Amino acid sequence: MIQTFMPQPGSPHLVRAIGRWSLAALMVNSIIGSGVFGLPSSIAGLVGTASPWAVLIAGLLVGVIMACYAEVASQFAGAGGPYLYARAAFGRLLGIETGWLLWLARLTAPAANANLFVVYLGEFWPHTKDPVPRFVILTLLIGMLAAINLGGVRAGTQVSNVFTIAKLIPLIGVAVIGIAHLAAGHGVNVTPTPSVGGTTWLKAILLLVFAYGGFESALTPMGEAKNPQRDVAFALFAGLIVCTVLYTAIQWVVIGILPDPVHSPRPLADAARHIFGSVGAGIVAVGALVSIYGYLSANILAVPRITFALAEGGDFPSIFSAIHSRFHTPYISILVFAFLTWVLALSANFEWNVTLSAIARLFYYGLICAALPVLRKKQPSAAEFRLPGGPLLAVCGAITCLVLGTRVDHGGSLILIATVFVGLLNWLWVRKRVVTGLVSSREL
Repeated sequence: MIQTFMPQPGSPHLVRAIGRWSLAALMVNSIIGSGVFGLPSSIAGLVGTASPWAVLIAGLLVGVIMACYAEVASQFAGAGGPYLYARAAFGRLLGIETGWLLWLARLTAPAANANLFVVYLGEFWPHTKDPVPRFVILTLLIGMLAAINLGGVRAGTQVSNVFTIAKLIPLIGVAVIGIAHLAAGHGVNVTPTPSVGGTTWLKAILLLVFAYGGFESALTPMGEAKNPQRDVAFALFAGLIVCTVLYTAIQWVVIGILPDPVHSPRPLADAARHIFGSVGAGIVAVGALVSIYGYLSANILAVPRITFALAEGGDFPSIFSAIHSRFHTPYISILVFAFLTWVLALSANFEWNVTLSAIARLFYYGLICAALPVLRKKQPSAAEFRLPGGPLLAVCGAITCLVLGTRVDHGGSLILIATVFVGLLNWLWVRKRVVTGLVSSREL
């Protein structure tokens, strides 16, 4: 049985306004952030001229995980994404833990990107890093997106669509013209990279898996999608194909055009400078700002639906499930998310996000892969999309997450333990409310 939480008759409700192509655009917008502008140097430094193959391999591995998500997500029509799936498959405790890890991982990433926006803007106006201008920029940056999304999911979706197109234009331009540049014989003579060990390859794949990540946040506003069960598989695979082709082409261009890509702090801008001169580098710098802001728009649209879903399911304070009577948006969840993003961006202390995001993602990626065979037994006829060889691919996806988890720097594991502990306290709070009859005991 599909787990969907129904609003009370006559109460404000969410509006289903996200169509198939808008959902695909949100998927791309949620994946492509600032990493594409700097990651090619890191990957080239690890595996050299084999780096385009590393991009393809990582895309294949993430594709297995996304395929599992496609079947699992096609069984649900409500908000919440991985929280909702884990709760239906494994019960309330793992659902709540997944919700907390998902929310915190998706909260800190846009906060770091908002701060990075100020850094990139400093290339055009150095005073952006001063305390007062920085405060004003971050306030306007996040406040405008919050206001747009408070005004309705249609407006938020339209903004996401616009920024998806805007961020793709310069990236596709560099990729296409760069490949033509290489085909014309204008590339550099690259010295073959010495053979590297499996540990180095795993480190490169781990970085790339995170570059492909973020798709899970685009699954959280399914309560506002027009036909989520039908469209979710299309959106996931469209996002995977676009990002794999684009990432691979960009990696190829960077290592083919730059004489020393490993030591380039802005590889895309430097590649564009080699092709177009200083104008090309400026265009890419603007493209980075657009990409970061687009990534923020996608997160402010999608991530508040996590706390909304938790509250809607009785697993969070009910105020987070409040829907605005006029705009039909989860306005409390949006305001809280925007405020916390703003506070974290102002703090400029995001080193801990790397460890938290890494471990959290691998946890709920593996968990949802494991949910596929469980939900096939629990809800045998619920899936709109049936993945061929699903159980086998689910095992492959879970093993991939487990292996990559061994390569994560666990220096910040205390953060993960604290998050899990908070999730446990949350579950105990819900259990107490069940005992007093305040919420349903279903799937406790």
